[in-house]
Amino acid sequence: MIAAGRLKERELRSVADDYLGRIRRYAKCDEVEVRSAKDLAAAVPEGATLVALEVEGEALSSTELSRRVERWGSTGKGIVAFIIGDADGIPKALSLAATARLSLSSLTLPHRLARILLLEQVYRSFSILRGEPYARE
Repeated sequence: MIAAGRLKERELRSVADDYLGRIRRYAKCDEVEVRSAKDLAAAVPEGATLVALEVEGEALSSTELSRRVERWGSTGKGIVAFIIGDADGIPKALSLAATARLSLSSLTLPHRLARILLLEQVYRSFSILRGEPYARE
C-alpha cells in the first residue's frame, strides 16, 4: 500500500499495524508513506499491478475483491500496489495507468480511515480465499 501523507494518530497507527501484521501471515505486505500525491508514482514498484483507490472507482463486494487480489497476485511479478492519494486525490496520469480503479465507499473518507479500511479489506480477502471464519462470507 502506498499512501500520500503520514498516519500520525497513535490509535489509528496501532490498528493499521495490527492489520499489517495479520496480512503478513499470508503475503509480504509493505506500507509506504510519501509526502504528497505527486510522489506516489515514484514509490510504485516496477512491474506492480497498480490499483488506484478513488471515490469514482468501481465498487466491489469483499468476495469480488478477494478474487481480484488472488488474480492480481498471480500476474506478472505478483506485486499489487494499492495507492491512496491525498485530499486532491491521485494524479490523473497515475489513475489512468492503473489496472483497476476501486472505491471503498461512495462517501468521502478521510485518508487515514481509508487506509485502515483498505488494510482490513485486504486481510478479509486473504481470509475469504482460505475459507477462514473471520470473513463469514
